[in-house]
Amino acid sequence: MNNENTIKANQSAKPYVAETPWLDPEAVPFIQIKGLSKQFDDFSAVDNVDLNIYKGELFTILGGSGCGKSTLLRMLAGFETPNAGQIIIDGIDMANIPAYDRPINMMFQSYAVFPHMTVEQNISYGLKKDKLAKAEIATRVKDMLELVQLSELAKRKPNQLSGGQRQRVALARALIKQPKVLLLDEPLAALDKKLREQTQFELINLQYELGITFVVVTHDQEEAMTLSTRVAVMDAGKFIQIDTPTQVYESPHNRFVANFFGTINFFNATVLSTDPEAQTLTAQLEKTGTQLEAKAEGRFSASDEVTIAVRPEKISVSQERPEGDHLTITKGTVEDLAYYGNRSVYRVRSQSGRIIQVSAQNNQRSEQLVLEWDDEVYLSWDSSCNVVLSE
Repeated sequence: MNNENTIKANQSAKPYVAETPWLDPEAVPFIQIKGLSKQFDDFSAVDNVDLNIYKGELFTILGGSGCGKSTLLRMLAGFETPNAGQIIIDGIDMANIPAYDRPINMMFQSYAVFPHMTVEQNISYGLKKDKLAKAEIATRVKDMLELVQLSELAKRKPNQLSGGQRQRVALARALIKQPKVLLLDEPLAALDKKLREQTQFELINLQYELGITFVVVTHDQEEAMTLSTRVAVMDAGKFIQIDTPTQVYESPHNRFVANFFGTINFFNATVLSTDPEAQTLTAQLEKTGTQLEAKAEGRFSASDEVTIAVRPEKISVSQERPEGDHLTITKGTVEDLAYYGNRSVYRVRSQSGRIIQVSAQNNQRSEQLVLEWDDEVYLSWDSSCNVVLSE
């Protein structure tokens, strides 16, 4: 069979899964969380949350320390008992099902591999506990070793492995029992930056190959952006926004999400007028009086106080005044700059005294920075880059 036929055969063997089932009103969620709450004494760790996760998603719960994300994961796994609410997985209420009987496996941040066992012994441990036939265990371990690219290291012990290899052992051990859902608690936190980035893509490919629903807990925004089909941003026990990574980044619901999910500039402004038909508004920035246009979906009126948010990479910086329609333009002085190789970051003090951060891609090779400290520059961005926030 040639490569083209092999690809077609593989594609035909895979069941059809809608790419965005959360947009289909008839789609049935694989995991349903309804009114879930958990209190510890007077502290509400998870506060009456609802969440639907669909089969085959790589879903991420993102939030800072103490927001409730790990508690939520532990309730899914059955390690914590909710004070209220329901967890339904594949149509079955998990209320009276103990952790060991749930169709779930969990990979912990520490990996928790057995130091006295080899790689293949670690991976086969769960199957031996379930008393599967030796031949089946051998076949499944062999296949899993190949899948996580550890075949050549099967006889090694954890102290002979790198951090990334130990992470793959833990992942293989969690996956070999073929759970319906895999829970991952900060799965890449112990890896260095370069290995973490590489492992993110390996995790995505592995999840796609297996088709298992992954639920990942992380505090790392870049990790959530890279891994997820959708992200739930969590704070103080509640979900603040549940959306695709692109929607959360480009269209945050409020100031908290905008500020938590990447770097952003905020400008206080007053709405001057609205155009309901075009779904736009005109606003005036505080202090400078600069007027700008922005997309808005009919929830604002003239005289409303709003926040205009603009991402640093949306802003252009130049030493000559730019020309063009629908541009917001302001002038300032370079106060700080940092060179990161692929990009440069500038902190520019505008004429109002506000610091505006700009991220400029270094498209051309140069041994000298184009801009220097104290240079006077123009900052400009298109009206489509303005995000209007009311809270």
